[in-house]
Amino acid sequence: MPDLFKTSDLPTPDDTNRPLADLLRPHKIEDVVGQDHLVGENAPLSRILKSGKIPSLIFWGPPGCGKTTLARLLADHTDLHFEQISAIFSGIADLKKVFESAKIRKSKGHGTLLFVDEIHRFNKSQQDAFLPVVENGTITLVGATTENPSFELNAALLSRAQVLILKRLDDEALEQLLTRAEDHAGRKLPLTEDAKNSLKALADGDGRYFLTLADQIFAQAPAGTTLDQDSLFELVQKRAPLYDKGDEAHYNLISALHKSVRGSDVNAALYWFSRMLDGGEDPRYIARRMIRMAVEDIGLADPQAMPICLAAWDTFERLGSPDGELALSQALIYLATAPKSNGNYLAYKAARKAAAEYGSLMPPKHILNAPTKLMKQVGYGDGYQYDHDMPDAFSGQNYFPDDMPRTEFYNPPDRGFEREINKRLAYWDKLRKEKHTAK
Repeated sequence: MPDLFKTSDLPTPDDTNRPLADLLRPHKIEDVVGQDHLVGENAPLSRILKSGKIPSLIFWGPPGCGKTTLARLLADHTDLHFEQISAIFSGIADLKKVFESAKIRKSKGHGTLLFVDEIHRFNKSQQDAFLPVVENGTITLVGATTENPSFELNAALLSRAQVLILKRLDDEALEQLLTRAEDHAGRKLPLTEDAKNSLKALADGDGRYFLTLADQIFAQAPAGTTLDQDSLFELVQKRAPLYDKGDEAHYNLISALHKSVRGSDVNAALYWFSRMLDGGEDPRYIARRMIRMAVEDIGLADPQAMPICLAAWDTFERLGSPDGELALSQALIYLATAPKSNGNYLAYKAARKAAAEYGSLMPPKHILNAPTKLMKQVGYGDGYQYDHDMPDAFSGQNYFPDDMPRTEFYNPPDRGFEREINKRLAYWDKLRKEKHTAK
């Protein structure tokens, strides 16, 4: 991996108040760390630059992974005029001004690369405004978003742009950033190895935030001291996790939690549960989803799963937070370690499908009540056998509509309590066949 920064660069008088993250921006596309899948040899951005023609792009990735830097470097590599706006502070009037300036440049043979930060913040009509100027080449659009473009951007705009996914910076990439920062400062960051690892964890894959923390430590750490973990946490404040209860992370984490339970991985389930709580998720939402897990993925393999989840939710309501979360954790452990079955889920779906296919078929007359004389005359209740009066309390009669074949909706796996249910089903099926054979 090439050096991220020119370590020989020295601060100028104008640099004294510039943040370290800004001072150490890459000078060329190959110098970006943590995104080898985009800027490495024969990677998408490298191929785009070699072609000499930049298409409109959407950079999708977490904060501090290099979206803005890549947009600037693209413009530098192609001699396009660089314009930058933020969807948070801009509206249609601002877009019109940018488009008019781009049209004038185009008439003079000079292209414009428009970088739109937080592009998902634009509403549908604002996003539509990009379509004609992107279509006719007035601008090359590079949008940056932390949200899933599939959900947040218009299909028409997405069809005119290539989506490139940037990754959060891993420990190796953060280590490279730290090396560049230390070279730039001319001294080592005064942290123990454990404290350095904690600093990386605090950054949570955000290179800009990582360098901001390093800048703060360089400036505030007492001279001649090396900070341990406790001293580090006293100096810098942990930011809130990258989690919004309304965005994609919310759905990603509940999906991870649900699938960890389904996969009987109790440790992964506890991890995702904790991640959601750290992000500020309402524990009641998790409690609701745990009940869904109990009925969808465990069902009658362990009939206690659902009542245990309901009891945990009730306990949370009585104790409140944070004590109540311990009850949810206990229920989660029960779910993850319980035998799994989707027999109920599949049976329900199959039965609903059959009900829709066969329409409004009448039940067989022998299982209908006959409270009136007329109903008795037309055969309601005729031939009904009261199961409790039968040997084994089982009549074996047909309970499906006369015009519908008998269908097996429920096929439980031979696990947990459903192993016992399977024995019962097999026994009743045997009796049913014997009774029909006897007829």
